[in-house]
Amino acid sequence: MPRAYVLLNVETGAEDQVLKQLASLGAVKEAYVSYGVYDIIIKIQSETMQTLKETVTHKIRTINQVISTLTLIMTEE
Repeated sequence: MPRAYVLLNVETGAEDQVLKQLASLGAVKEAYVSYGVYDIIIKIQSETMQTLKETVTHKIRTINQVISTLTLIMTEE
């Protein structure tokens, strides 16, 4: 199963709101607020690479308060 970590920059003060929206996505397995360059770090998992791509492109990046993302696809455990 394809897995990835996605690092997000969000609008200032929108971290909790974005976390709630991310939690509603079935592909999101873990989500954390982070201090530093990125505001939120999530772990996602999908059945296929195509659905993983769609989750990032059409569900995560389209959240209004998300400014940018960096996706790190995992190859092995």
